[in-house]
Amino acid sequence: MPANAKILIESYYAAFNAGQPQAMLDLLSRDVVHDINQGKREIGKDAFAAFLDHMNISYRERLTDIVVMTAADGTRAAAEFIVHGAYLRTDPGLPVAHGQKYVLPAGAFFEIRDGLITRVTNYYNLEDWLNQVGAK
Repeated sequence: MPANAKILIESYYAAFNAGQPQAMLDLLSRDVVHDINQGKREIGKDAFAAFLDHMNISYRERLTDIVVMTAADGTRAAAEFIVHGAYLRTDPGLPVAHGQKYVLPAGAFFEIRDGLITRVTNYYNLEDWLNQVGAK
């Protein structure tokens, strides 16, 4: 496991972009806390794995322009990036999907302990996404 916080987060996003959910999960603590954008908090690697499975069915995304910033003590990190995506399958409570493409600035905050990610908190502008997929 990468010990350096910046390398850890860069590895997490490299796994995301490579479509390797297991590699992402390998970087998380067993009791990882996941704050979903404008949604609920989920706890545990199993919940995170289920979230990734759902996302991979409904969306195809690639991240670019990733910038990772870390606290001096390595216990926290933040990332800013651009999401290039396609909405593939209708997500309950959201507009009907028919392959709409979107480009969306986003960010995430992380807590790190013992070389693993213990919290992932994601943020993006939901209104912007809704406008891009034709909901408004």
